[in-house]
Amino acid sequence: MRHEYDHLIIGAGMCGEAAAQAIHDTDPAAAIGMIGAEHHPPYDRPPLTKALWKDAAEDSIWRPVGKSGASLHLGRRAVGIDAGAHTVTDDHGDTYRYRKLLLATGGAPRRLLFEGDRVLAYRGIDDYRRLRELAQPGAQVAVVGGGFIGCEIAAALAANGCRVTMVFPEDALGARVYPAGLSRFLDDYYREHGIDMRPGRRAAGGEQRGARVALTLDDGSMLEADAVVAGLGIVPDTRLAEAVGAVVDNGIHVDEYLRTGVPDIFAAGDVASFPSPALGRLRVEHENAAIATGHHAGLAMAGQPQPYVELPFFYSDLFELGYEAVGRLDSRLDIAEDWVVPNRQGVVYYLDDGRLRGVLLWNTWGQVDVARALIADPGPHDADSLRGRIRG
Repeated sequence: MRHEYDHLIIGAGMCGEAAAQAIHDTDPAAAIGMIGAEHHPPYDRPPLTKALWKDAAEDSIWRPVGKSGASLHLGRRAVGIDAGAHTVTDDHGDTYRYRKLLLATGGAPRRLLFEGDRVLAYRGIDDYRRLRELAQPGAQVAVVGGGFIGCEIAAALAANGCRVTMVFPEDALGARVYPAGLSRFLDDYYREHGIDMRPGRRAAGGEQRGARVALTLDDGSMLEADAVVAGLGIVPDTRLAEAVGAVVDNGIHVDEYLRTGVPDIFAAGDVASFPSPALGRLRVEHENAAIATGHHAGLAMAGQPQPYVELPFFYSDLFELGYEAVGRLDSRLDIAEDWVVPNRQGVVYYLDDGRLRGVLLWNTWGQVDVARALIADPGPHDADSLRGRIRG
């Protein structure tokens, strides 16, 4: 079958949906097509580790893609692009002709070395539904990875009565991101909430045996659990971009209008590496960047380009604690801490040779724009000049 669209979007997630809405708002008569590998229409991903484990209903996560008028082709994967002919082929053999094309392909989750229906690379709504089935009160769940997803899902599971073990390679939780004192505090905080912490360890293998999973760690020890959740990040899906000659290096390189170097092909979301006036080239795997870059890509595709210059932010919920953050958070940078209550409320600044690179707003809310402005200021900055600049 052959389809004809003014604008074709590969990827039916938050980014693709935001692009479709921007295209429709700019050019209501445009024909928009969207190809998605999942069988579900676009939905918000953050609730999969946050609100859905509290009191939010599953119906609350679906994005209003219908308002864009986009035609959805779900359960399909784009497998080839002919950039000269402006066509895309999917794995069902259908062909799609486009005037403008957006690659919002996201990424594939990193997986453990073994498989099973109780071994989840936590990424989508189907993973959430399966884990909900398995996460009965008292169930033993091993979470592999101490990053963004690992920390959130471990907290959510423990809050829902599961017995949780966390396995991660760092010496303390968040050691690559937080200052040492905050990292140690968070480690103890998770233990106080009943989580069995296994720092300095990696998953070396394992197998599912019926309704139980045996997880082998790199020191030869073994854990048994009712389920294992891998929160190991993603690998950006750049295959289509590489095949058409786009520049790829930790994501698909785009300019400030989300254009690749290939005529009429754009990229946005998790897969896009975009220029930041304050921080250089970035690739960001968070909701704000997905929606904002998708929106700007849609505007550009529809002939109303606006440069994407905003610094994306991200946020997290960790039991009763939470944060918003902007820029680059890296514990190897120079760190200035400004606490209202040590490790409970305050601001952490990340500096590189007097230039502010990132801001962690720990239990400090409503200050993202202030943090963005500080990062945009070339400084120089130091601990004394930053103290008291942000108060939540």
